[in-house]
Amino acid sequence: MKPRRRHWLVVSALLAGGALVVWLARPPEPPTAARPALEPVSVLSAAGGDFARVERPRAFVFPDDHGAHRDFRHEWWYFTGNLNGPEGQPLGYQLTLFRFALAAEPAAQVAGQRSAWATRQVYMGHLALADIGSGRFFPLQRFAREALGLAGAEADPLRVWLYDWEIAGLPGVEHGFRLRAREGGLGVDLELRAEKPPIAQGDAGVSRKGPEPGNASHYYSYTRLATRGTVWLDGQARAVSGASWMDREWGSSALGPDLAGWDWFALQLEDGSELMFYDLRRRGEPRRSPFSGGVWVEAAGRAVTLAPEAVEIEVRAHWTSPRTGVRYPSRWRLAIPELALELDIRPRLADQELDLAVRYWEGAVAVEGERAADPVSGVGYVELAGYGASP
Repeated sequence: MKPRRRHWLVVSALLAGGALVVWLARPPEPPTAARPALEPVSVLSAAGGDFARVERPRAFVFPDDHGAHRDFRHEWWYFTGNLNGPEGQPLGYQLTLFRFALAAEPAAQVAGQRSAWATRQVYMGHLALADIGSGRFFPLQRFAREALGLAGAEADPLRVWLYDWEIAGLPGVEHGFRLRAREGGLGVDLELRAEKPPIAQGDAGVSRKGPEPGNASHYYSYTRLATRGTVWLDGQARAVSGASWMDREWGSSALGPDLAGWDWFALQLEDGSELMFYDLRRRGEPRRSPFSGGVWVEAAGRAVTLAPEAVEIEVRAHWTSPRTGVRYPSRWRLAIPELALELDIRPRLADQELDLAVRYWEGAVAVEGERAADPVSGVGYVELAGYGASP
């Protein structure tokens, strides 16, 4: 089946000014109402405007950096996790809130005539639940202006919200979060506590996406967050526990014209170690961009930066979406020879495609393999972006 024409957005360049401005001029829909489709538009080129650029490392400051960075074009608060119900039922979840600036300067104001709806900020939210035992996947999406309290982000105390979806600080816990999001019979209410301090990704927190000046993001992660709380499926509450991962990124750049997308792996092994690697895919050969990279976090917490050539990835199977016709990788061999590590990574559920304003595959995976001839296993999340997009 040929994929239908639609609005495919690279997350790092989600805004293309006019298309979203037109849509946002309409009154907001209630959170559960059907929403109009966005106009097809190419957003693969860099945005204009006098936005701040990521040019050099900076020290992260908490809780300040948990809040919004409005001088940059976009940012996101990204949580994924593998959980288990009271009888061991496996579940995966994703809750992500995105902020995008429509323009670098504040909206023009005419005395006594400025609308209460006026804003240059828009928020998008994705909530996805994978009921692995039943083989069902539930992706949800919301949009709102940063106006009239519909959406926003504050640092101290931490609160990022989109209607009643919310990421907040956990009172009394320095590195803790509470996630709350419900829609219909689906939802999460989770408490997350960091078991390791945040990791600065890339070059001291600067993740470079290409050779151009400022083509980078500030990026840090919490690689292991002990998680417990409640998940709702079909309106039924389930007590859950497990582990989550949090990625935090902000910047103003877009993918370069030579890049088609990326494969992102975030894995938590049962020996207490974690692995993140993002494989930026070029349109030509060599396929892997030299700006790919990642990190290995030892059980004791020491982080080791991974160069692109340090990680071998072989795709061993594919899955084709019955809705969109897009063909995604669906099993991988990942090896890091210098760590004597070799892993077999498989989706815990084949269909974890989010066919929303942004179309991508993001899902829970299971991991088996060896490290220095000893067996290892674990869980994680994989994100696949840019598959099925028009060149």
